[in-house]
Amino acid sequence: MKYISTRGRSPALTFSEILLGGLAPDGGLYLPETYPQFTDADLTTMRGMNYRDLAFAILSRLVDDIPSADLKAIIDKTYRADVYSFAREDQNAEDITPILKLEDNLYLLSLSNGPTLAFKDIAMQLLGNLFEYVLTKSGQTTNILGATSGDTGSAAEYAMRGKKSINVFMLSPHKKMSRFQTAQMFSLQDNNIFNIAVKGVFDDCQDMVKAVSNDAAFKATHYIGAVNSINWGRIIAQVVYYFKGYLAVTNNNQQKVSFAVPSGNFGNVCAGHTARMMGLPIDKLVVATNENDVLDEFFKTGIYRPRGSANTHHTSSPSMDISKASNFERFVFDLVSRDSAKVRELWNKVDNGGSFDLQATGHLAKVADYGFVSGSSNHAARMQTIRNTQAKYGVTIDTHTADGLKVALDLRDSAVPMVVLETALPAKFEDALVEALGSLPPRPAELNGLEDLPQRFDVMDFDIDAIKQYITEKTR
Repeated sequence: MKYISTRGRSPALTFSEILLGGLAPDGGLYLPETYPQFTDADLTTMRGMNYRDLAFAILSRLVDDIPSADLKAIIDKTYRADVYSFAREDQNAEDITPILKLEDNLYLLSLSNGPTLAFKDIAMQLLGNLFEYVLTKSGQTTNILGATSGDTGSAAEYAMRGKKSINVFMLSPHKKMSRFQTAQMFSLQDNNIFNIAVKGVFDDCQDMVKAVSNDAAFKATHYIGAVNSINWGRIIAQVVYYFKGYLAVTNNNQQKVSFAVPSGNFGNVCAGHTARMMGLPIDKLVVATNENDVLDEFFKTGIYRPRGSANTHHTSSPSMDISKASNFERFVFDLVSRDSAKVRELWNKVDNGGSFDLQATGHLAKVADYGFVSGSSNHAARMQTIRNTQAKYGVTIDTHTADGLKVALDLRDSAVPMVVLETALPAKFEDALVEALGSLPPRPAELNGLEDLPQRFDVMDFDIDAIKQYITEKTR
């Protein structure tokens, strides 16, 4: 299995060769040369598997340069019930991503039972163990540079804390995460964890990370690695739970299932696209946005128009406060028939502050072939969805999951199972939940008092040179 860049000017590499780096040297994102295919017989065999065996069956098709026994050991170490211990009382933590039925053909896929109560844990815990394995084998070190709108940062830091040969430098928008998210990250005192609060929005943090990653000399000298969803290792780990969700709500492989995915950076739904390309019988991939509806605008009009930091809304579903979806390039690469010259042309416009229109080129009509539809939500809608879900089903959901459920209900075909991807436990967004329900959401007892712990972080302006200098000083 070789991986190629969406921009076509980097050599094809193995999984281990692309694992640490994130962006390709030409600025593109890695995808497999061809998607491995799962047959009807494969799906039938998978129906009897637990999560670890299912993960191995899928990931071993995408990772063929790590010996099978070693890959199996990494997966078994990652997906243990004691790591995903925050399952609801009526669910089995051993399932890792349990399914919760709301009503006929409407389900929640519980993805937030990991140590930081967010779906990012499922991929990040695997990534941490893969990083440690590859670095130990090669004798290398790495300095992880990432950006977070709330959940990626804590998931990465909890996965990498204390690991040998790994430092984590995580950028987040200053004072724009929830109090719980902020405390999760900033309360960590591990010597290999560095939190930087950037005066700006998430897109500013992401632009700083991309600028450093595109400086080939600095990246090589300082061994810069990536954990954001631009890292292909993140995407393949998330592919697994689409298969898990599909198998949980179907009885045979002729049935199709739709998935509704709260979306900001397009990484989570990109994993669904990958699963579909690998043969999973997905009907619709429902892209659900909040007020930052750049992706919804694209799927409705063909125009991809990032808004810029000044026009990015700060909302009650803050992890989706993103107007430049860094994984979107992977889907567009497939949409334009893997024409890397076309992708370079389109992203040259985006990287220079512009937009592009695929309606004018005729490509928008092909979106339906990939199953994508979209919708948006807003503060009033998510508050009402939280109230309705509690009243009707006795289930408390967070604001991001509410965006996904709201759009799912708008677009569902009642004859097709709809699986809404849960993104976080409601405890991470207490202020919004109190507004919606008038009471605090349940919180694991182990996390009581989290916001009162001492916090360690540095504040920085949007400044590429400053973050380079910071990394240099901290790694001397």
